[in-house]
Amino acid sequence: MKKLHHLLPLAAALFLAGCATALPPLPTSVDTPPQFKEQQRQTERWIVAQPAEAQSRGTWWKAFNDPVLDDLAERAGANNTSIQEAAARLAQARSLVRGAQADRAPQIGVGAGASRGAGANTANGATPATLLQAGVNLSYEVDLFGRLARVRDAASLDAQSREALLQSTRLLVQAEVAQTYLALRAADTERTLVQDTATAYGDTLRLTQRRFEAGDVAELDVIRIQTELASTEAEVFALSRSRAQLENALAVLVGEPASGFALASNSGARALPVIPAGVPGTVLARRPDVAAAQASLLAAQARVGVAQAAWFPSVSLTGAAGYASPDIGDLFKWSARAWGIGALMSVPLFDGGRREAGVQGAQAQLDAAAASYRGQVLNAFREVEDQLSALRLLQDQSQAQGRAVSAAQRASAISETRYRNGLVSQLELLDARRNELLNRRQAQRVEAAQQQATVLLIRALGGGWDKA
Repeated sequence: MKKLHHLLPLAAALFLAGCATALPPLPTSVDTPPQFKEQQRQTERWIVAQPAEAQSRGTWWKAFNDPVLDDLAERAGANNTSIQEAAARLAQARSLVRGAQADRAPQIGVGAGASRGAGANTANGATPATLLQAGVNLSYEVDLFGRLARVRDAASLDAQSREALLQSTRLLVQAEVAQTYLALRAADTERTLVQDTATAYGDTLRLTQRRFEAGDVAELDVIRIQTELASTEAEVFALSRSRAQLENALAVLVGEPASGFALASNSGARALPVIPAGVPGTVLARRPDVAAAQASLLAAQARVGVAQAAWFPSVSLTGAAGYASPDIGDLFKWSARAWGIGALMSVPLFDGGRREAGVQGAQAQLDAAAASYRGQVLNAFREVEDQLSALRLLQDQSQAQGRAVSAAQRASAISETRYRNGLVSQLELLDARRNELLNRRQAQRVEAAQQQATVLLIRALGGGWDKA
């Protein structure tokens, strides 16, 4: 009976463990559509030229087939400060996982000490005495109710979330590098276009001056051409200023000082890769921000279990072994040995509602994480649909704008011939040239918008794509 009496606390603890509350179900559900609504329109209207499916999703920017962009993306991955900061936060989260895992293991330490005092507990009564101690201490918390395991699980899920956020940051930086670089090349192309127009105005100005000197035209014609030339040259300087700012932004993205960073001008044409969207379900598995939100949701669920475990007893085992002696010469003799073991079970009874508040707070965090996860999923679908519709409509706009450019170029050529033959006034020629420049610049901007939308689609898809 005496042995059974000693086992009663353990039996009670095991009974309470069996009554422990299970983790709450995840309060979220997102219906995945079978396909993006833009995909039917794409099937009917798009012409797939050269899919970029062969490219690895880890190096998606290679689909643009630009060695300079490839180099910039690699440099940004190695030196960008936002990526480095996210990597440091991941390392911090992983250290917390190791700390939580360590709490589940026995804690062993060595210690030594000396004390001097007088009292009823000393050998000489009221006479001061010295006591020297040296030994090994052991402590271990028995995780009957899974509190420590859930703390570790929550920390591990936090680390998974940080790892996904690191991938999300890397994807964001890569997309910003691609967008900024393509915007810089678009500025190069537009600047070349405007510069060519300024050169044409310069040729017309020289012709008009000769005709003015010959008395064929009035001085007003010369002034009009001079005005158009100066205005167009001012546009060149404005585009150069915009390009310089984009170049400096690229320097920051690749982690280099702007003062030592430069890219040569290049206005050549760039192929636009065709990106298959796949099915909506793959977006959820691929996007790192959705993965981070899911890990945070699971971590919040684990913390509800941690808060619930505060209602149950905690059982700790302790042990100590060593030596104790009033004389340092006798400290390590066998006769001075000392040891002790103990067990402590604490049962919370009344805390003014602290534990209930902890459970409610953890549940509120779980509800917030669930809403955040669902919001991330819905936003992922919206971003993909936005860019799919943008690319479809930009394709239509590009075709219409191409027809406008062809007509404007034809009108400008006819006006140039008629003006040189004295059949039309200078105003008609200038108007035709302005219209041609306007339409060509608009066509170039549509092309730049297509490039930007392509990068944004890749980012919305999670940085890659699967074969359709």
